[in-house]
Parts: sequence; structure tokens; C-alpha cells
Amino acid sequence: MKKLILLSVAMLAMSQIYAQDISDALRYSQDNIQGTARFRALSGAFGALGGDMSAVSINPAGSAVFNTGHISMSLANMYTKNKTQFYDGYSETSDSNFDLNQTGAAFVFYNNNPNSLWKKFTLSASYDKISNYDDNWLAVGTNARNSIGSYFTGYANGLRLDEISGFPGESYTQAYREIGSFYGYDNQQAFLGYESYILEPLTEDDDNTVYSSNIAPGEYYQEYSYASRGYNGKFTFNAGTQLGENLYLGINLNSHFINYERSTFLYESNDNLGSTVNSVRFQNNLYTTGSGFSFQIGAIYKLTESLRAGMSYNSPTWFTINEESSQYVSTVRQEDGSTVSQLVDPFITNIFPSYRLNSPGKFTGSLAYVFGNFGLISFDYSLRDYGNTKFRPSSDPFFRSENNKMSTLLTTASTYKLGGELKLNRLSIRGGYRFEESPYKNATFIGDLSGYSLGLGFNFGNSTKLDLTYDQAKQTNETQLYSVGLTDRANIDSRNSNVTLTLSFNL
Repeated sequence: MKKLILLSVAMLAMSQIYAQDISDALRYSQDNIQGTARFRALSGAFGALGGDMSAVSINPAGSAVFNTGHISMSLANMYTKNKTQFYDGYSETSDSNFDLNQTGAAFVFYNNNPNSLWKKFTLSASYDKISNYDDNWLAVGTNARNSIGSYFTGYANGLRLDEISGFPGESYTQAYREIGSFYGYDNQQAFLGYESYILEPLTEDDDNTVYSSNIAPGEYYQEYSYASRGYNGKFTFNAGTQLGENLYLGINLNSHFINYERSTFLYESNDNLGSTVNSVRFQNNLYTTGSGFSFQIGAIYKLTESLRAGMSYNSPTWFTINEESSQYVSTVRQEDGSTVSQLVDPFITNIFPSYRLNSPGKFTGSLAYVFGNFGLISFDYSLRDYGNTKFRPSSDPFFRSENNKMSTLLTTASTYKLGGELKLNRLSIRGGYRFEESPYKNATFIGDLSGYSLGLGFNFGNSTKLDLTYDQAKQTNETQLYSVGLTDRANIDSRNSNVTLTLSFNL
């Protein structure tokens, strides 16, 4: 019982030690609605149009545009291609997957009183995937600056030797668990470095706090692989209404959920003069789940029979997030003229206390011009201040520090979307373009995103429609390998391509 009580206290303390950072906050704060094929064909420029299940996710008033009940479901194939540069090395990876990324239904109820200002009322429910986290890339190169040894020394220096090492006869599992329970995540990292012989203490005294690396200066061949899976999705309950002939209003209540898995693996080797440790393998796994809530309000107004304007507000999303992690390290070293391998695998899953994240809200303004039955053109503009992203509780010193960093490094970002549609009897031809500014003030960390889309739609004339769209987006970023020590960055050029097929019915 004593150990259980100490463990619960240690886990509370670890909320300040395990490093949630800006990359975590941005991952869950950015959205890229997958949507129906028609929605994607116009690059999401649907804020003033409505009449599409995914349009409701941008402007809740869009449901009130439906004249009859409506059901849609969408299947998409996402293809991701990453080109990575890391010092003198270049690599290329790709991945492809299928997914049911959207489904929803709307039901329209008319007011039979012709003299009433209230014309109709719409209720709808839908699922939309906001972000797809399936990704993988490989950084390969020769690093003449930093070794993985700097990661372990970065955590270890300042910590007592008896707080990062096991007792005699104690297993790695027992020591890693107890060190994490009593002292936290930082000490666990130092423990891995010490037990794998990467760390060399200045003295063997328990109160020693100074460490050096057994990996000597020079050049280091490094391979760093990144693989992630998961998604950020939301269920939406919507209510919309039409007032008079020109005004549409709506509200969304959104339930969000996160499922994210990430695995990173580093292999490093060297033949530097004076190195005791010549190769290192270091793996880290992270599993994240979360839930959240947000709301949206919106309006669409017909300025003329052809010209429409839309306005919507998306509240912050209030997330509660849970994380688990596991890791191991192995080394090969020279000892007394012999080659010795060392594997330090605790076989432990760290379960961290829940934390809260508030993503920033978003404003969207829209204009659309409808050319009767011949087609339309639409434009959306969105504004989001990423500097308002917050970890909670803000009274936590670590979270307060990270919040200050985000307010300093992140900025207000604009998104521009333009789409058009041409109708040729039952066939529709569509296209679109979008541009999203970087959330960083320094756009080298994450660059601007640009993309285009092309699509076709066919109306079978019996309330059934089939839509097909291809869209592509590209973005560059510099990704830091670790938050401590080995903070070198890999330059990644990402290109995401999607093919989306939507089947929809009017009821």
C-alpha cells in the first residue's frame, strides 16, 4: 500500500516533468476537415454555400440550406510522400491508406404556416475526421555536432547518482519503475543512459551530480525513423433554421476524440578516437488518447438571389488528454579489448496524469456567387490566433512556461480558400485552391501550406449523387529530433494526395 500511495503522488509530480511542448499543442489544435468529395473539390470553400454535410462543419447555418433530408458517406485514400534531408543524407518515404472519413444525415422540418417568419428547421448529426496522423519519415546523415549522448547528459547533469541508478541486485524493471515513481521522467532518462554505459559520472559517490558522455567528440552516423498512426475526429449535433427568405442560422455542438500513436527509433554509430560506446539504439513509443468539446455558431445571408455571405465562429476546443510511453536503449561498447552489448529494456509503460489543452478559436468569413443552375464561385477566409493555445492548469509552473513560449513563438494565421463549380446538365466539374499560413512567426519550423483540388460529380436524377475528387497539398517543416541534447532538425518536404468518393442521397 505504501508503494501505491507513493506512486500516485509521483505521477502527479510527473505532470510537470514529462515534456508536453508546442508540437503536441499544434498537433491537436490544427484541423484539416477531410469532408465529402464535393467539399474537398472546392478546397473547403463552403462557408456561404451550405447544402453539404461537410459544409456544416465550417458554418452550422449550412444545414438550413437543405430543402430535403440528406445522407452522405465518403471513402478516401490518402497518399503521403516525404522527402527528408538531414545533414549530408537524403531519404524518401511514402505511405497509403483507405478510410471512411465522413458520414452524416440531415432531416428537414417545414413550418406549414405560410405567414410565419420561421420557414423550416433542420436537425443533423455527422462524423468528420479533422486530422489524419498517419505519417512516416526517415532522417539519415552524418552529424558532426551532436551525439545521442548529449540527450542523456542533458537530463543527468544536476541529478544525484543514487537517484538515477538501481540498487544492487535490482532488475531494470524494478529500478526504472521506482525511479519514475519517486523522481520522475527526467531521472528515468538519466537511468537509461547510466545503465547503458553512455554516462560516465565524475565520481562514484551517491551525491555526484556531474556526468560526461562515453561517446567521444567527432562524427556520428545517425538514422532516425518516425512512424505515427491515428486521427482527430469529431461527432457533431447540429440545429439550423431559416428565417424569412434570406437568413439561415445554425449551431453545432461537437464532441472531439483523439487517438494518436508514435514510435521513434534512433541508430547511431561512431569510430571516434576515445569512444567507449560505439553504437546506440534508442526507441521511444507514445500512445495518446483524448476527448474534448467545442461549439460553433454561424449565419448565411442572401444579399441578392445570387450573392451570399456567411460568418461563423468556432470556439476553442477544450481537450482532456492522456498519455502513456515506453522506451528502451541498447549499446555496443569496448571493454578490456572485448566488444560488449548492453540492452536496457525496463518493460514498463509510463502512465502520465491527464492534462488539459485549450486550442484557439477561429473566425471564418465567406462569400459565394451562384450563377443560377450553371455553377458557382466561393471564397472563405479564416483567422486563428495560435498564440492563444494553452496548457491547463496555467498555475502549473511548467505549463505556464510552455504557454509563454507559445504566445512568443506562435502567431495569428490566415487561411484562404477558393472554389468553383460548373454544371453541365447532370455533370458537375469542380476545382479549388487553398493557402494556409504557418502558425509560427518563424515559418521555417512549419512552412505555409498550399494545395489544389479537382473533382467531378454526377446526379443520377433519382435523388442519388456520386462525387469524385482528387486534391493535393504540400508543406515543408523542420522537425527537431529530441527536445533535449540532440535537438538537431530534419528538413521535411511533405506532399499529401487524396482521392475521395462520396455517395449521397436526398430523402
